[in-house]
Amino acid sequence: MNDNTDNLIFGTRAVIEAVNAGKEIDKIIIQKGLSNQLYSELRKAIKDLDIPIQIVPPEKINRITSKNHQGVLAFIAQVTYYEVEDLLATVFEKGKTPLVLILDRVTDVRNFGAIARSADCSGVDFIIIPSRGAAQINADAVKTSAGALNRMKVCRVDNLKSTIDYLKEYGLQIVSCHEKTESYYFNADLTKPTAIIMGSEENGISNEYLKRSDMQVKIPMVGNIASLNVSVAAGIILFEAVRQRL
Repeated sequence: MNDNTDNLIFGTRAVIEAVNAGKEIDKIIIQKGLSNQLYSELRKAIKDLDIPIQIVPPEKINRITSKNHQGVLAFIAQVTYYEVEDLLATVFEKGKTPLVLILDRVTDVRNFGAIARSADCSGVDFIIIPSRGAAQINADAVKTSAGALNRMKVCRVDNLKSTIDYLKEYGLQIVSCHEKTESYYFNADLTKPTAIIMGSEENGISNEYLKRSDMQVKIPMVGNIASLNVSVAAGIILFEAVRQRL
């Protein structure tokens, strides 16, 4: 059982009030089979918001906290989420060449934190994550990032496909980094406006995103292990972008 409630709100009314107050919510966990007036109010409050929701059995909620949760928990985000459109416009207004990082199903919080640290050090303008199937940006992620997540702008999007299409419309090339391709990362021209996609170690990058990529690249391997930790791989390709842009 985890009763560390630093970023946890429990109870249906408390969660509704947090949502209505504009708090950044990382995700909401709802007990399966819940049905009452307050629950209806909660669904109405979050209807048009991109807040990930998990429906779980009672025992899972009880493992998270022993407090009187009434079947509803919310995790307060440790960061402020931004809109892709706003950030991209700002980058272009500053006359910069965009460098964007997209993370597809990277769920380990420490990997996410390490990636954010590399992204900050390599001048990434912002990170894009899906609203579902991404690491929770909690205290562990912030700590692993060495504070980079307090500065790095993160966008959480409901539809990653349409976001990639949007980036392409605005002139960004989409570069997917994974091991099942032939071209090496150092052959890609990363001086252009670029969005780099990194996938999870378990599932890689989704086929629908690979199809939208302008280029697929890999990091050469000469040892016995066929792949790198995703945070290490992200650091390698991001600093290739730094090298080229210098």
